[in-house]
Amino acid sequence: MRQDKPGVLLVNLGTPDEPTAPAVKRFLRQFLSDPRVVDTPRWLWWPILHGVILPLRSPRVAKLYTSVWMPEGSPLMVYSKRQRDALAACVDMPVALGMSYGDPGLQGAVDSLMQQGVTRLIVLPLYPQFSCSTVASVWDGLAAIFAGYRSLPEVHFIRDYAEHPAYIAALKASVERSFAQHGKPDLLVMSFHGIPQRFVREGDDYPQRCRDTAAALTTALGLNSGEVMMTFQSRFGREPWLTPYTDQTLRGLPAKGVKHIQIMSPGFSADCLETLEEINKQNREFFLHAGGQQFEYIPALNDDESHITMMVQLVNAQR
Repeated sequence: MRQDKPGVLLVNLGTPDEPTAPAVKRFLRQFLSDPRVVDTPRWLWWPILHGVILPLRSPRVAKLYTSVWMPEGSPLMVYSKRQRDALAACVDMPVALGMSYGDPGLQGAVDSLMQQGVTRLIVLPLYPQFSCSTVASVWDGLAAIFAGYRSLPEVHFIRDYAEHPAYIAALKASVERSFAQHGKPDLLVMSFHGIPQRFVREGDDYPQRCRDTAAALTTALGLNSGEVMMTFQSRFGREPWLTPYTDQTLRGLPAKGVKHIQIMSPGFSADCLETLEEINKQNREFFLHAGGQQFEYIPALNDDESHITMMVQLVNAQR
């Protein structure tokens, strides 16, 4: 009789191995070659990517990574490994960590679980809100890996958890801690990663899932609509992305009388370059230079106990 053995695959985006131009170039090459991320025809995109973007962008991005690098490594990797270890301590099944880009890769993580005899694979992409550019890329990666397997496990794929009560509760607790420490701000800004508007027209429900999270958290905190704002960060390229843009919004808030803000990025399960450098450094400067007086960044949930509790609930629901 076939023995049933569940296992968990945690997946996040990935990160360079080190904050150097060559390492960043390798990472960006893989990331920006994914048609889920950039769907420009290859004949047009390849010369731009290899001839312009990688040579020019890699050294600049490496400097940014250097500014947030932790003693143990890249923040995203450090927190992701802590999440894996904490989850593994709470569930009686194998847990592996795989990244869509860079190391440790999806292939090695899947191979490890299969070698341990896993017959029921629970896949948890650590993206709270579905997007074709993130969660669907994980799906593609798994399909490509299993194309080389003769026997397949039963797969339970967690699409997202934008409104999961334990996720909202964890976010609520993090905001309340910040309010208690720094005082209630004039405005709580929820900055989500952006995607091209075209993706939405073509069927991606990502902005709705972001609105679902924002609405649930606003209700849980007992705030009214005038006390919160949802924005989108990290746009890339020239086509229109989801608005309002975080950087432009923060530049304009002081002129509207908003002098104290607290900002969080609920779409990121672990702090990374986009939160620690883009939000807590670049956007802090934009806001304060424009006349803002007080700015606090509310960290990602990282390996907070409430975050691990949520993961345990998501995984156990698939057992």
